[in-house]
Amino acid sequence: MFEPIEWTAKNRVRFLDQTRLPKEEVWVETAEVEVLAEAIRSLRVRGAPLIGIAAAYGIAAVAAHSRAPIKDALLAEIWDAAGKLRETRPTAVNLSWAIDRMLDKVGTVTDVLTIKAALEEEAIAIHREDVAACERIGAYGAELIRAGTTIQTHCNAGALATGGYGTALGVVRSAWNAGNLEGVIATETRPLLQGARLTAWELARDGIPVSLIPDSAAGHLMSRGEVGAVVVGADRIAANGDTANKIGTYQQAVLARENGIPFYVAAPLSTIDLETTSGEGIPIEQRDSDEVKAFGGVTVAADGAAVLNPAFDVTPARFISAIVTDAGVARAPYQTSLATLFREKAVARG
Repeated sequence: MFEPIEWTAKNRVRFLDQTRLPKEEVWVETAEVEVLAEAIRSLRVRGAPLIGIAAAYGIAAVAAHSRAPIKDALLAEIWDAAGKLRETRPTAVNLSWAIDRMLDKVGTVTDVLTIKAALEEEAIAIHREDVAACERIGAYGAELIRAGTTIQTHCNAGALATGGYGTALGVVRSAWNAGNLEGVIATETRPLLQGARLTAWELARDGIPVSLIPDSAAGHLMSRGEVGAVVVGADRIAANGDTANKIGTYQQAVLARENGIPFYVAAPLSTIDLETTSGEGIPIEQRDSDEVKAFGGVTVAADGAAVLNPAFDVTPARFISAIVTDAGVARAPYQTSLATLFREKAVARG
C-alpha cells in the first residue's frame, strides 16, 4: 500500500512532494517546522487527513530534536510549532484536530524524555489510525457501489491525501477489488489539476481504468448516462452534513441531483466538525491569483483581470446521498446520524 508520508529512524518526517508529480517522485525529509509549514501551505503536502498527520509528525520532530533542558522550555517550543502549523490552512478541520490531540497528550506528562516519547507515539498512532480508517471507509463505501458502475470523482481524495489508501479513492479501490467497478472518470480539477496530476497518477499506478475529463465536461457525461455514482472527499463536514471540498464539488453535486445520480462524500470522523453547525460557519481559504492567471509558470490571463480563487466550496447536505465514514454510513437527517456515529464510536471505545 502506498503511503505519502513516514516517520524516519532519525526522528524526522519524510514526505512526497506532490507538486512534482506526476513527472517525478521527490521525497523531502525534515525536522524543521518551518519547512513543513511551507510544504502544507504550498500544497507539497495536501489533503485534509494528510496535513493533520504531517502536523502531528512535525510537532513530534520539533520535540525530538529540541535541546530544551526542562519541561516548560520544551512545551514553549511545542506550542510555538503548533501555532505555525495551525495557521497554514484554515478550512481542513483535520489539521487543528491532530494538533489539539498532540497538545492534549503532553498535558499531564512531567519530564522532557517522556514528552518526546509520548509525542512520537501519538503521531505514529494518528497515522496508523488514519490508514485503518480509510480502509474501513473503502469497505463501507464499496457496499453502495453496484456491479458495473463507473464512478466520477473530483480533486484527489486518495492515498496522496491521507495516510494511505484514501477516502473517495478508498471507496474506488475497495469497489474495484470487489469486482463492482467498471472504471473511474476523474475531473482535471482546476486550478491546480489535482485530478489530472494526482488522481490519474494513483489510479494508473494501481491498474484501475481512469479517464480524465475537463471539469466542464462532467454534466455532459452525466446526462448521457455514463456516470453511475459520484464519490468525493471532504475537508470539513458541518454537524448538519454541509460539506466543504475542493472548489467545483458543489456543481458536481447539483449536476448529480439533476441527473438522478447518487452523490457520496467519503471522510473519516476526524473531518466532521460537530462544533460547526452548518456550512455557513466553514472558513473558505482564498489562494494566490497566480494559480489562476498562470499555467506551468507561464501567464495565460489578460493583464488587468482581477482573480477570485477560493480553494473550496460548500455542498449543502440536501445534495448528498450519504456520508461514508470509518464508523459507518450516515444518511439524512445528518444532524442526527452523524452525532449518532460519534456516540457509537465513543461507546465502542469504552
